[in-house]
Amino acid sequence: MISKSDLAAPPGAREQLLDTASAIMREGDIVDISLSDLSRQSGLNSALVKYYFGNKAGLLKALIEREWLAIVKSVEALLSKDFDAETKLRIHMEGVVDNFFRTPYTHRLLMRLIRESEPEEAQRLADTYLKPLLDAYEKLIGEGVAAGVFRPVDPQLFYFTVIGAADRFFSARLVLKYCSATDVLDEALRDRYRTHLNDFVVAGILVQR
Repeated sequence: MISKSDLAAPPGAREQLLDTASAIMREGDIVDISLSDLSRQSGLNSALVKYYFGNKAGLLKALIEREWLAIVKSVEALLSKDFDAETKLRIHMEGVVDNFFRTPYTHRLLMRLIRESEPEEAQRLADTYLKPLLDAYEKLIGEGVAAGVFRPVDPQLFYFTVIGAADRFFSARLVLKYCSATDVLDEALRDRYRTHLNDFVVAGILVQR
């Protein structure tokens, strides 16, 4: 039985492992890690993965839980604000781009975990992380339609449009590298894409006057 004291884990080791796994996937544009890379870059014994998470799959699920719960909570908080529907949508679009910039692997990793899980666990992941966003889009679009500012659109298709666009952009380093001589997704490019995506999506859903 492995104990934390046996491994001389420093304070905050669990979060350090998660932070390092996140950094590896972000920098490598991947949705997996090797325990040897994790140990080397974190400076921690890889056996701590077993102690804290059970195995690597458990670590990846813990990372998804940390990232997606933050996303779900931020969307729920936004919907509770006393803003008009268009303002909420624009704020949310900025948040989507910011989230993908910070953790571009998140959606792809969740899809991988759902695909590779047993049906019961796959359903739990979807119920916990995907359905709240779909429900939020249904509510937000409904508010805008009721206010006469949004066209009635399918919330599920809207989800695929928004998340799919951001996901593809922030996993497109090879396109950038070979078509624009850079593979750096920096803050300037993030800001340009934030404005671009926001303008396209909002223009597409607003009632034309």
